[in-house]
Amino acid sequence: MKPLANLSIGMACDHAGYQLKEYLKDYLKPKVFEIVDFGTDSSDSVDYPDFGHKLGSAVNNGKVDYGIAICGSGNGISMTVNKYRNVRAALCWKDEIAQLARQHNDANIISLPARFISEAEAERFVDTFFSTDFEGGRHERRVTKIAQVL
Repeated sequence: MKPLANLSIGMACDHAGYQLKEYLKDYLKPKVFEIVDFGTDSSDSVDYPDFGHKLGSAVNNGKVDYGIAICGSGNGISMTVNKYRNVRAALCWKDEIAQLARQHNDANIISLPARFISEAEAERFVDTFFSTDFEGGRHERRVTKIAQVL
């Protein structure tokens, strides 16, 4: 993984994840090269796929290095971004899950469940995710199979 200061990170959320997205943007601004905010821009009710597709496309096409996807449960927006061939989003709600998502799955988007974690937990999960490298080795073979179209 590139040093954090060299990363461009895309962020997307729905209304349930808006406050946590804004919090994490402020938290990450001094640490990363660039943050690209794909919305939403308020806590007014919206549909998570509208914003998840923007993030998924950006990561898929290399316009950003990594992503943070946030919705109430973390599930819907994760399902949306995972529609893209080069995206490997992982729903993270524990430090160890965030670490293993990077080590074993080479995840490039962390999905967070805004209604079930605190801001402090979100900070830890994001820090763990972005400071953990992919182990490669036996995991490389498995990760390569994820994008196969059957």
